[in-house]
Amino acid sequence: MEQDLLSSQGVAAGLDQLARRLGLYLSAQGWRLATAESCTGGWVAKLLTDIPGSSRWFERGFVVYSNEAKCELLDVPAALIDQHGAVSGQVARAMVEGALAHSRAELALAITGIAGPGGGTSDKPVGTAWFGWGMRGYGIATRLNLLRGERADIRRQAVETSLLGLIEYLRLYV
Repeated sequence: MEQDLLSSQGVAAGLDQLARRLGLYLSAQGWRLATAESCTGGWVAKLLTDIPGSSRWFERGFVVYSNEAKCELLDVPAALIDQHGAVSGQVARAMVEGALAHSRAELALAITGIAGPGGGTSDKPVGTAWFGWGMRGYGIATRLNLLRGERADIRRQAVETSLLGLIEYLRLYV
């Protein structure tokens, strides 16, 4: 495994460089990625497809901003959303499963969160974000983060967390 491509060095270099490093690694492995994004509205997919040649390793992206879209496009059970809320680990996991089931990608990442300024509650304040990562034949990992700042800050942090989390997932599980 080309650990240098997945090293944490240079993370502060920016989202575009992080995406490029990830793309190089996925390309070298012959793996494709699918994204399932809610609060980021397709920002991860846009960032990845800004890279020339990304069609070799980026398979597709799902922007599932509404609960209905999560259910219709990714087969997230409505009962799961009713029971746990759209911003939950259970829904992030189901989004990863749905992205893998509805694509030809080997890997998927998912983001669901509350970017604000409204929509937060005492249990799930603005900045609450759940992330999921998975690969066919391997398990799915989820993580809760409480992101801070204004809407744009929260969304940017969510994009960064999703990419760094995928790198961490690959280091730990694959």
